[in-house]
Amino acid sequence: MTSRDIVGFAGTALLEHRRRTVLSLLGVAIGATAVVFLTGLGEGARAFVQGEFETLGSNLVIVIPGKNETTGAFPGVGGVPNDLTLDDALALRRQLRGIRSVIPMSTATDLVSFRERRRQLAILGTTREFFSAMNLRASRGSLLPEGELERGASIAVLGNKAARELFQDRDPIGEVIRVGDARMRVIGVLAPRGTQMGRNMDDSIFAPAATVMQLFNRHSLARIMIELNAYADSEPVVDQVIAIMTDRHDEEDITCITQAAVMDSLGGILRTLTLAVGGIAAISLAVAGIGIMNVMLVSVSERTSEIGLLKAVGARGRDVLAVFLTESALLSAAGGIVGLGLGRSLLTLVEYLYPAIPATTPLWVVLSVLAMAISTGPIFGVLPAWRAMQLEPVSSLRRG
Repeated sequence: MTSRDIVGFAGTALLEHRRRTVLSLLGVAIGATAVVFLTGLGEGARAFVQGEFETLGSNLVIVIPGKNETTGAFPGVGGVPNDLTLDDALALRRQLRGIRSVIPMSTATDLVSFRERRRQLAILGTTREFFSAMNLRASRGSLLPEGELERGASIAVLGNKAARELFQDRDPIGEVIRVGDARMRVIGVLAPRGTQMGRNMDDSIFAPAATVMQLFNRHSLARIMIELNAYADSEPVVDQVIAIMTDRHDEEDITCITQAAVMDSLGGILRTLTLAVGGIAAISLAVAGIGIMNVMLVSVSERTSEIGLLKAVGARGRDVLAVFLTESALLSAAGGIVGLGLGRSLLTLVEYLYPAIPATTPLWVVLSVLAMAISTGPIFGVLPAWRAMQLEPVSSLRRG
């Protein structure tokens, strides 16, 4: 038998048992779909996180109170030896070289109201440089003005959603809102931005750092963000920060987190999770392979007379082996192709519903799924094919 005869014979056998063929093909297709869809989501999540950091458009170093190597926990958890203060921010601003700005950050949450409308909102105390570092711009009014860190005016910039829900169709510029028991005048509204660095910018209020600290009776900052000059190396800056803060606090009690380190760490974690989830999904291909093996075993038992006739007219044992292996390979390959199409369709639907997540399928995933799908059939079809090859022509014809 020629290769063309073998493929034609195997294809005809599959078409004659359409229901069995479709069910076997469906098992492989589901496994391939799961691998493509889950790995595509994982890659999309990794690309989304990376894009969130890249949209900052700058190289950042974040200073957090507490040193994780000494406390054995995440920085700032369980108390810290020394707080970060506005004086620390001023010292860093004066002494650091190769930087663009030093940005103090104080955070709180409180009830914000305008007349009868009120919302519980996140409040961020910072400086004007924060908006530049985060690529935020005002859609109306202005941003926080430049000024001395120790002095804070009773002014606020509203996130887009916060302004819309508090003022609805009314222009908020110049209006006075209540933040807890304090009154603040609205000087600006941000353009829509969404979530950035774990904070919903549209659902927040921004005020001078000193104002927020006085309002909530706080003496410490949540963190200090340092914006580096373009193409500056973060490592020398980190060394300078540690040296300055160690001199001020008489011990090394801070943790510096660089933007590049966070991206590498999160990227590595998400990549590992993607591989793990894809590996779990790939188990379903093995299950589909077992299904193919069962179907082919049944097929061998039902087609003993056909096998006997093939051998009687001169087909060799290896030809029979090739026929059944080809059937298994055609089943698994077709299932893999269908699974790739279904998985890609689901990812396209995700991209349509959630445009921010670039749920793409890497080429290595496509090639891996095809390789696994194509190899699944022959691997699990070996036993049925071997049994078919071992059948004797005379006994097979009698049983038929």
